[in-house]
Amino acid sequence: MPRKEGQKTKLLYLLDIFIRETDEDHPLSVPRLVEMLAERGVVAERKSIYDDIDTLNELPGAPYEIVQRRGRGGGYYLAGGTFELAELKLLVDAVYASRFITARKSKVLINKLGRFTSRYRQETLDRKVLVSGRIKSTDEKILYTVDALHAAITAGVQVQFKYCDWDMNRHMTPRHDGRVYCVSPWVLVWEGNYYYLIAYTEGALRHYRVDKIAQVRALPDTKREGRGEYEAFDVNVYMQQVFGMFNGPLKQVTLKCAEHFAGAMIDRFGTGHTLVPCAGGGFTITAAVQVSPQFYGWVAGFGPGVEIIAPAEVRAGMRRTLAALGALYDGGAGDEKELP
Repeated sequence: MPRKEGQKTKLLYLLDIFIRETDEDHPLSVPRLVEMLAERGVVAERKSIYDDIDTLNELPGAPYEIVQRRGRGGGYYLAGGTFELAELKLLVDAVYASRFITARKSKVLINKLGRFTSRYRQETLDRKVLVSGRIKSTDEKILYTVDALHAAITAGVQVQFKYCDWDMNRHMTPRHDGRVYCVSPWVLVWEGNYYYLIAYTEGALRHYRVDKIAQVRALPDTKREGRGEYEAFDVNVYMQQVFGMFNGPLKQVTLKCAEHFAGAMIDRFGTGHTLVPCAGGGFTITAAVQVSPQFYGWVAGFGPGVEIIAPAEVRAGMRRTLAALGALYDGGAGDEKELP
């Protein structure tokens, strides 16, 4: 019996048809499967399709199952898959919302994610999540920076790079006249819509915003330093302590809060801190905080509903911050003419 063409790729074509052309609402009959294989240059008999479906279902570790719907309009379709539809929607939303992924790259990534489900369900992934005030990056180099940092972390080597800031002409300009930073990378974290690198340098763990890192290069003949410091480092605690990713002296700060701010405090500091009720209402919470201008701004955002109780130097720092702001807005240029 002459050998039929395309038999080596038959299973691959059949699996692709099930992934892209079927779902619970769009089953395909065996005769239609034979036709679709023929359109791809593969000759198949109806009996062999049943055997192929059994083979696909018996593959060890396969994340999918091909099931049959009986009755009128029935047929075979792929149930499940590498991703559930809800999981794909979640990933697509994350790509849309991500500030550092450019609009072009977002479209490419979402299209690739759509290949993991049927073409019918892929249409539902065009969700265009609205994130207020979100400006997409125009620079795709950050994707390669993240990849290079991950590779260095895996290899356990140091990296060097230049660290940049925006200038008045909206250009990223290296800090300190182009100084080359040399650090030992330990982990990448996601906070406030940005990636940050936690790295060991100059005897301490520090963080760097990844989109401000330029010309990153792994140093293959080096060994990463700071293992002891990193093993004693709790990234979750660190992220609770730092406000706006600005460093400052670490203090145990006690806040007195109105009762309705309990949720805000738990969101910020986690559930591991005790909310102590006050006799006159409200509660106090004590947490480790890296005290910075951003921390004072965060407290000020709650108005009279949150008050720094201790320590005295942090309370005095808040008082100085408020006094400086009061002086700035007392008799300034904006007071020369009343707004309508």
